Parts: sequence; structure tokens; C-alpha cells
Amino acid sequence: MSIAGNVAIDASALWADILESAAFGATAKGGIKRLTLTEEDRAVRDWFVRTTEALGCSVSFDSMGNQFARLPGTDDSLPPITIGSHLDTQPTGGKFDGIIGVLGGIAVLRAMREAGHTSRHPIEVINWTNEEGSRFAPAMLSSGVFAGVFTEVEALAKTDRAGIRFGDALDAIGYRGTAPCGEHPTAAYFELHIEQGPILEAEEKTIGIVTGVQGMRWYELDIVGRDSHAGTTPMPMRADALLTAASIITLVNDVALNFAPDGLGTVGLIENSPNSRNVVPGSVFMTMEFRHPDDAALDRMEAEFNQRLLALCADNPVRVEARRTWDSPAVHFDAACVEAVRQSAASFAYPAREIVSGAGHDAAYMARVTPTAMIFVPCAGGLSHNEEESATPEDVAAGANVLLRAVLETDRRLAP
Repeated sequence: MSIAGNVAIDASALWADILESAAFGATAKGGIKRLTLTEEDRAVRDWFVRTTEALGCSVSFDSMGNQFARLPGTDDSLPPITIGSHLDTQPTGGKFDGIIGVLGGIAVLRAMREAGHTSRHPIEVINWTNEEGSRFAPAMLSSGVFAGVFTEVEALAKTDRAGIRFGDALDAIGYRGTAPCGEHPTAAYFELHIEQGPILEAEEKTIGIVTGVQGMRWYELDIVGRDSHAGTTPMPMRADALLTAASIITLVNDVALNFAPDGLGTVGLIENSPNSRNVVPGSVFMTMEFRHPDDAALDRMEAEFNQRLLALCADNPVRVEARRTWDSPAVHFDAACVEAVRQSAASFAYPAREIVSGAGHDAAYMARVTPTAMIFVPCAGGLSHNEEESATPEDVAAGANVLLRAVLETDRRLAP
């Protein structure tokens, strides 16, 4: 691999960035609650601007609030090689999910600046808005607009559970740009991430060479029964929405088990009404999802669920309305970009293996519009979306070094 041999990540500076950025939305349990388009999100965005401008970058943001920190190349007319992920978190998030993809990108910029190395292409680090989807569903909303999966109009109209519009929340933190989302050119895209699963740690691998992302589908269900007195309504005369919801939860689990080991099914959010101890529940709102690396298998999972749901609702006084809200097909990453990651890991002699991502990432949408690859590093116990989420400084630095060399190799490969 022909790259500038004197360019390397400053591991201590990268770890310091992780600790410093974790202060924005820090929780008592050592995690982060930094929901998208909140005051905490605005604060970390401001930090991103200050930090990258200090490295000589120009920073812009588009009409969906996506931030772009640009380090010029020797031919600045070329489209940039981009590195990205997200700085928003789950309500009980950790310090690493998504975050190391942005901070690893900053570490790449820092390494190039300190080594005096200028790439031919500009290098950009991207902070995508609303990757998590925990406040505004679906996930990866802004990278989805960038890739043409969603329209900007429909994305800006999304509301959170309090009824606040995405566009209004974006205006409130001052990060709605004028550049239309999706008109920003890219030559390639790389994303560094913790695995969010146990495989790398269990196999003692430092680097996951991510070949693609499994398919996933999200659903919302409205379950409507009838509120009634818990002490005076006989069991056969009840229309208990929560009881039906419990049966659906079991059904989701059963369908996923029928497609094991690759099939996954989860009910992640449930709201029970009126949520009173002596009232038979009259309505439930819940979310569910299915995941599988094979889109055809996902079709069969969905069909089996729908068929069994119809049987469950037959002769049931409770009415169920289910709708698919998001469909992210399985993704296969660019062979040349994956090879750049593979060669980079080998150049450091890091233990590595190929892996398919079980979680969704902005890279899944970017793969639709530009050559894309991802790099995974282990996380303790495979735990993520949890305040106890953890990764070692050594593994994070290793992932950032692989990212650096893969980016520089791609810059070399794209030379005429």
C-alpha cells in the first residue's frame, strides 16, 4: 500500500476528544443523552466547528443540518473523500456509538495536518443529523435525504412524540443551512464505528472489515380496545389492548426465531393508555422491527407476521392497525473501498475479519450514491445503546489508523 508513511493518528488526542465531547449531554451513569436537535446537540455541533476550524478546515452545513468540515487538497476542484458518522445519541447512549466515526475523522485531519501531508482530494468529515431516529423517526433521516431516499419536505415535516416538527427544531438550534441537502459531491465515503455486537471481542479481532449492512424494516402499531373498570368488567367482556399487545410481542419473537440465526425481531417502544392501575387498557401504541441480511427472508418474515396477526385479530374485540414506516434494504459496500480497509488493516498486522453490520448506519444510504466502506472496532461485551457502552483507547486508535490509511490509499487509487 503506497501511502505517506509518516502520517499516523495521535491516539491520546483522539481519546481526549472522546472525553471532552462526552460532556455535552453527560448522564450521571457515565453515558450521554444527546437527542438530535436539542440544546445538547447544538452545543456539540458548536464544539465540532471550533475543533475542526482549529485544524484549518472550513465548515459548512446544509438544509438538513448536516455538517461538513473540509480540509483542502492539492486539487481542491475534486470531489472530497468523506469520513462521517453522527454525534446524536440514544436517550441512554454511550460515548462511542457513532461518535468515534466523527472523532476518528477529526483524528485523520489532525494526523495529516501534523505530518504536513496534503492529499490530492479534499478530505471532509461529516456529522449527519438524526442518525439514531430516537427523537425523529426513522433513523438515518438526513443521510437518507442526502441519498434521495426521503424528500426534504417529508423529513422536515417529521414530528417527535411531543409534536415538534423536525424543521422547527432545526431552526431553533440555528443549524439549517441554505445548501440543498444531497447536492454536495463526494468521491468516496468511509465510516468508523464500534461493532455494537460481541463478535470481534469474542474472536479477539481488532478490526471488522464491514462488507455490508443487513436489511431492516420498522413498523408502528395502533392497538385499540376499550377502557373499562378493572374491578367490574368480567374477563370475557374485556377489550384489553395491552393483552393483545403482549400477544403481538410474543408473535414478533416467534417469527424471528423461525428465521434464526440471522433473523431478528424486536418491540422497542410501547405506550399504554390510560396507564392507570385500575383501568383495563383501552389503547396501546407500539413499535416493532425485523432484520435479516437477506431481503427475500425479510419478505417472508413480514408475510408470516401479517398472516399470524390476522389470525390473532380474528374474533378479537381489539382492533390492530399495523403500518411499515421504514424499509432499509440489505447493502453491499464498494469492493475497492472494502479492499482499501482490508489492506490498511493488514499493513498494521491487526487481527481482522470480514463482518456484516447488524445495525443501520449512514453508510447504508451513502452506498447508494458514492463508493462506501465501514470499519468496526470491538466494544465491551458487544453492549451498545447503553450508558455502559465501552471501547478501549487502543482499539479506537487502531480503527482510526485503519481509517486514515484507507482514505489515503483511496486518494492515491483515484489519481489519474
